Amino acid sequence: MLSGYKVAVIGATSIIGTELTKILEERCFPVKELVALGAKEEQGDSIEFNGDTVSVQAIQKESFKGIDFSFFAGDESLSKDFVPFASRHGVAIDTSPAFRMKKDVPLIVPEVNSEKIRTHKGIIASPHSSAVFMALTLSPIHKKAGIEKVVVSAYQSVSAMGKRAVDELAEQIKSLFNFREPDVKTYPHQIAFNVLPHAGKFLLNAYTEEEISIAEDTKKILNDDSMRICATVAYVPVLYGHALAINIVTKKPLDPDAVKTILNNAPGITVEDDPRHSKYPLPVYAAGTDECFVGRIREDISTENGIAMWIASDNIRKGAALNAVQIAEHLIQT
Repeated sequence: MLSGYKVAVIGATSIIGTELTKILEERCFPVKELVALGAKEEQGDSIEFNGDTVSVQAIQKESFKGIDFSFFAGDESLSKDFVPFASRHGVAIDTSPAFRMKKDVPLIVPEVNSEKIRTHKGIIASPHSSAVFMALTLSPIHKKAGIEKVVVSAYQSVSAMGKRAVDELAEQIKSLFNFREPDVKTYPHQIAFNVLPHAGKFLLNAYTEEEISIAEDTKKILNDDSMRICATVAYVPVLYGHALAINIVTKKPLDPDAVKTILNNAPGITVEDDPRHSKYPLPVYAAGTDECFVGRIREDISTENGIAMWIASDNIRKGAALNAVQIAEHLIQT
């Protein structure tokens, strides 16, 4: 009998699901059997895992019998409908927003708050990808000097919206270079050669759902509701990798060199900071890697105790799929 765990990937053919399956294989996660699940229209599709072809099954309430780990990498609606059933049989690790703000659901970035993983009651949430990068970077600074205020502008790649957005950007570029009017379906405006300050629905306070999500997720991960966070999210015509411009105000003064030292010793962080030689984080180089890259670390000259910095990391890999797998790894290691 094979040793290991029976693992389900829900949304197996999505961008996150495909990357998650690849990471399970790369990191030799002890999978006894992999089950690929998806919406009815995905039934009959297939994925590759450890040299085998795995057919996607239509998800049902009964799909989770015997499943030890269920990784939800599909639409939020699938998570809302099926995470409760998955959690009755094993642990459901959800990359969607569906359960992030539920009081009894731990919201986890393993390098930051792994001690919370064991408090789960069958469901563990993985944060918004930009909040993952925020938490990784801010946590060690917060522990050292306390952070009072954060202003963040997140420049998010189109892969955050899934395959349809990646395909739409490619098609729009092709159309424009051939002097054709681009089709606009996924976003409210053309994304090719453009920047859209619109991520999710606008709320009554003029912020978008994603902007509020980044702020609330970060505060929950860092366990500090008093932290003031103002987020602006814009979609940019980049395929993979988010970039964040962050300005923080700390309770205790820290100079940029001290921040670099703190981050150089922080898990999951790679400091790239030599701007005179054009060395700083870029999404194009962060794509496909496991690190969160931080650079342009400097004094924020507009305020006391202010630090400004720039971040780039792979939103699909590090911001979602790898974070979910790392959560499961902590569960089987402790």
